[in-house]
Amino acid sequence: MGRCSVKMPENFLLKISKLGDKTDEIIPKVLDAGGEVMLHKIKSNLTAVIGSGTKYPSRSTGELELALGLSPALIDKKGNHNIKVGFSEPRSDGDSNAKIANILEYGKSGQPPKPFLKPARSSGRKSCIEVMKAKLDEELKKGI
Repeated sequence: MGRCSVKMPENFLLKISKLGDKTDEIIPKVLDAGGEVMLHKIKSNLTAVIGSGTKYPSRSTGELELALGLSPALIDKKGNHNIKVGFSEPRSDGDSNAKIANILEYGKSGQPPKPFLKPARSSGRKSCIEVMKAKLDEELKKGI
């Protein structure tokens, strides 16, 4: 599955550095707020592309859309806070949701690509950052 990362602006990172010992409790809340925005955007794009532009009626079960979700905010081995939007595994038919999403995104022989992740990343980036800034400001005001 593809990887999407959004780099935070410098002023945003400076605000985070001022949090001190509350960093570990506030950052997951901020990431969750941004993750929800991206999850909604990806889910709406996925819904729009499934079954569109096909020669035959769609055989979609809706399982791919139901498997889309948000991970909890975690810290990786480099010390970076991460939250991921992805698909839970496995499917009821034994196939992989990531494989099916990859085929949708990039296509295969006889099936044209129907990108839903890349457009969601580019169109949702600004709104995601704005929501995260607002959530951070809200949390900073609570803590002060």
